[in-house]
Amino acid sequence: MKTPSPRGIALTVALSAALAAGCSAPAPPPAQESGSGPEQAPAEVSAAEPRLALTYDGGVLIVDETNLTVVDDVPLGGFTRLAPAGDGRHVMISTEGGFRALDTGSWSERHGDHRHHYSGPAALTETVFPAGKPGHVVAHGGTTALFDDATGRAELIDPFGLAATEGVTDSESYTAPHAHHGVAVALADGSLLVTLGDSDSRTGIALLDSSRREIARTEECPGVHGEAVAEGETIVFGCQDGMMIYRNGTFTKATSRDDYGRIGNQAGSPVSPVVLGDYKTDPDADLERPETVALVDTRTAEIRLVDLGTSYTFRSLGRGPDGEAVVLGTDGALHVLDPESGETIRRMDVLAQWTEPEDWQTPRPALSVSGRTAFVTDPATDSLHAVDLVSGDIRTGSLPHTPNEISGT
Repeated sequence: MKTPSPRGIALTVALSAALAAGCSAPAPPPAQESGSGPEQAPAEVSAAEPRLALTYDGGVLIVDETNLTVVDDVPLGGFTRLAPAGDGRHVMISTEGGFRALDTGSWSERHGDHRHHYSGPAALTETVFPAGKPGHVVAHGGTTALFDDATGRAELIDPFGLAATEGVTDSESYTAPHAHHGVAVALADGSLLVTLGDSDSRTGIALLDSSRREIARTEECPGVHGEAVAEGETIVFGCQDGMMIYRNGTFTKATSRDDYGRIGNQAGSPVSPVVLGDYKTDPDADLERPETVALVDTRTAEIRLVDLGTSYTFRSLGRGPDGEAVVLGTDGALHVLDPESGETIRRMDVLAQWTEPEDWQTPRPALSVSGRTAFVTDPATDSLHAVDLVSGDIRTGSLPHTPNEISGT
């Protein structure tokens, strides 16, 4: 695994012994304090048991992907956001005071020629990376970047250190010249992409080498927001007038056909050069409910617009196992598109029709794709649907709380 350089400001955060969970030895680690489930030591199991994390008003539910049962309920006050930590085990919780690691209690690791699988209770660890306004979490290139909008500071961590038995994890930090709602992406060669902006505006992206010396930049991405990774470690960022594409040291602009054609949310796939994005055209709208999505070809910088015939939200975008573009519409259906042609491959009814709420923090159906399965939350019925993107089969599980955000490990 790649270990971030200790250069810059290093932060070591001690883990509570009761919450520590090791993954460096074949034997399962000791028991940890879980949510509302029974306390027990993680046990080795015969096969991987991937889990989902779903936020609700008051905590985080941990759900088994296979049978959709709730395996743990971790209490946590306030509005929380979550994202994969990058180690296939933890999720990062964005909450008051910083980014906090939540151990989902299920993971796999290799020992010699064999892969071992472990399963146990979930735990909200005491590993906290301080942030005044925790924002985007991006796991890429063996490093996870945690961006603090209040300071412009990007904390770069080795996600596999979150479960280290010694109870500490090293990190490197980089602070942008000005605080802004931004994002950072660590590349496999040790370089770093970071957005440019301040409290009034955001203008573009800079490329920093492994010594954090700026070696390239573009300021042709007004309102830069979000990121995604496409085939061949191509990184894209959304702009108010299209999308900025980074590949091998070069920035290329994909320009929208509209003067204001904002692609603020993106979904990439490692097996596709095409990126799926939302597409908004009204700069004055308090809440725009678009019915068009963007398919951006990173090879040619061309944008194909596809009319879905239904609106969707920023939690509606995903990618299938072969790079299919997947969109959850307010018509209650999953729309699966060929990313190259934009043609609809299949349409599957999953939910009743719904309307995007005015407040972005209010629960609405959300999409998370794992392999060939699309997981869709249903706040109206307090349930979770698992949709096979190939066969169309749908499984449904009940939830004890109204789900909001969803993330997989």
